[in-house]
Amino acid sequence: MNPDDFKKRTRTFALRVIRLVKALPKSTVGNVIGRQLLRCGTSVGANYRAACRARSRADFVAKMKIVEEECDESLYWIELLRESGEVEAALLKDLIKEADVILSLVVASIKTARSRKESQSVNRQPSTVNS
Repeated sequence: MNPDDFKKRTRTFALRVIRLVKALPKSTVGNVIGRQLLRCGTSVGANYRAACRARSRADFVAKMKIVEEECDESLYWIELLRESGEVEAALLKDLIKEADVILSLVVASIKTARSRKESQSVNRQPSTVNS
């Protein structure tokens, strides 16, 4: 998936989270979990955009780790909504699946960036010549 497609995907995820939070019951639980979910669910895309502007591969990996953490936290709050009965499980099924897919893509991207970094550092090792 190219960066522009992934930016769109994370924006769509954020919009879905916004709609979910708007629909939560007006209760203490709904308000507290809603604020937490809104914060992390919308930051997935914002932090991905920041990662796209990274100045180095190490900076990219560090920013993508933040994306990973925010996406995983989003999953946590969505799962709590489901398990607490605040929202019917069937209504959250697709959003959970999308968060899982985004998280998988982020983790794969981090692994790829790290492996490229390692292979480049191996290629840069000075060669030894036996005389």
